[in-house]
Amino acid sequence: MEEQGFTKVSFKEHADVYIINTCSVTNEADKECRYIVRSVLNTAPEAFIAVIGCYAQLKPEEIAKIEGVDIVLGASEKFNIANYLRKIDKNQFTEIHSCEIEQPLEFHAAYSSGERTRSFLKVQDGCDYSCSYCTIPLARGKSRSNTIENVVKNVYEIASKGIPEIVLTGVNLGDFGINNPDMNGHNETFFELVQELEKVNVPVRFRISSIEPNLLTEDIIKFVSTSEKFVPHFHIPLQSGSNSILRKMRRRYLRELYAERVSLIKSLMPHCCIGADVITGFPGETEENFLETYSFLNDLDISYLHAFTYSERSNTLAAESKEVVPVGVRRRRTRMLRILSEKKLRHFYAQNLNGQRDVLFENNSNNDWLYGYTDNYIQVRVPFDEALKHTVCKVHLNSINSEGTMDGETVNSLFSSPTFNFQLSTFN
Repeated sequence: MEEQGFTKVSFKEHADVYIINTCSVTNEADKECRYIVRSVLNTAPEAFIAVIGCYAQLKPEEIAKIEGVDIVLGASEKFNIANYLRKIDKNQFTEIHSCEIEQPLEFHAAYSSGERTRSFLKVQDGCDYSCSYCTIPLARGKSRSNTIENVVKNVYEIASKGIPEIVLTGVNLGDFGINNPDMNGHNETFFELVQELEKVNVPVRFRISSIEPNLLTEDIIKFVSTSEKFVPHFHIPLQSGSNSILRKMRRRYLRELYAERVSLIKSLMPHCCIGADVITGFPGETEENFLETYSFLNDLDISYLHAFTYSERSNTLAAESKEVVPVGVRRRRTRMLRILSEKKLRHFYAQNLNGQRDVLFENNSNNDWLYGYTDNYIQVRVPFDEALKHTVCKVHLNSINSEGTMDGETVNSLFSSPTFNFQLSTFN
């Protein structure tokens, strides 16, 4: 949009056009969307309001009924938003340009560059899985990916902006390479991508975002354990520690495989940070099932949990189940897992005390402290020093403070984030 003459401003500022990008993972999309639209109208009553994203794909008519919304764009049409905005009339009815979800087969490359600390690089989109609780395949379409060649080009572009960390993202990241129309039937793999990124000649470190346990292969784990560029941090969705619930969820693994992956990671990288996603109150989850999950997680050598309370999603198999868990029970189980997560995280921090780790310092600071994250995802603070912002430094981890973060002491600066100049054509 900026290339077509638009200027980006803060969402809180007065603007001519507001774009609301919606989610479908939680059941609060409708409520949140209405609230944001009202806040926009209070700031700029005459502004155009466009709603895009997963909720817009799944329920466009529902969004169109929200007073103040001018246009609703689905999974494919959102990429044409600038063209639509030039044509619509604020005083006419709401336009809906959704699509059949089979249509978005092309891959649109994207990465964030709004702040200089890290960039989120999308390498994969869509999902071919059919988990019984999830609407993402309906909202995002089939799995599709960028090519390794294009990803490498993106990495050099990001590095040229002086950004020292790149997070590889996707809807189902481990499925990178399949169904790629640019590869003429040849499927690349995520492991091949990881190997190629290790070779890039720029001072960046890579972090792998959420990856399914059945797609996190032994080859990937072993490669990361010896890598100079990939940090020791994995986020691996579990969803349940009960095999009977995993089967009801239509997950593609059982708890034994998950435990094997964690065990291998820790045997090769004892300092590695491992996070997990868990859903509580899934239909049919008995108290015995939940305690099975709790015990499994308690014994597992992971570092933190993201615990989600199950919410019914229309057009999913799970929503049709009669084995409904009371909402109060769901929330109690979530609270229990979040308390367990706090204990796990503090234990992981304690294991790293008195060690030295590479810390990327952010813009997150106050007058006294500057904050950053270690390669293995420990939040650290050091006495404020403007010169440390957006740099990677070796830091000695001294103590766990009252905030629950680490107090550290810088040892030396490894590399900063100047602007690098590359001739991108060299990497064609």
